[in-house]
Amino acid sequence: QLQLVESGGGTVQPGGSLRLSCTVSGFAADAYAIGWFRQAPGKEREGLSCITDRGTLMTNYADSVKGRFTISRDSTKNMVYLQMNNLKPEDTAVYYCAREWRPYMDICLVEEGRYGVWGQGTQVTVSS
Repeated sequence: QLQLVESGGGTVQPGGSLRLSCTVSGFAADAYAIGWFRQAPGKEREGLSCITDRGTLMTNYADSVKGRFTISRDSTKNMVYLQMNNLKPEDTAVYYCAREWRPYMDICLVEEGRYGVWGQGTQVTVSS
């Protein structure tokens, strides 16, 4: 069963940090790019970052999070992480991880239509 499960969300003060985790199972996780997305109330889902398969480990970031968020993966644990620093109130949203449709892509893009398996999301709230 293909499954992605996010964890690590919570409430943090502005300027704080959180690390989100995405546990992947049911498929050869190493072969696929994994992306992180978020959706704030009343807004469309936004692509944040992605990382390609274990063979290339290329990353990509949206301008809104470049320099503050870092994506990484641990293939030994089938985990993908999103380290979020200097969080702002506008980062408040439900955060999702997702798997690309196709394996072994040399690059990844944070375009929602490229991703076909999604987790259930984890809430991040940035508030003083």
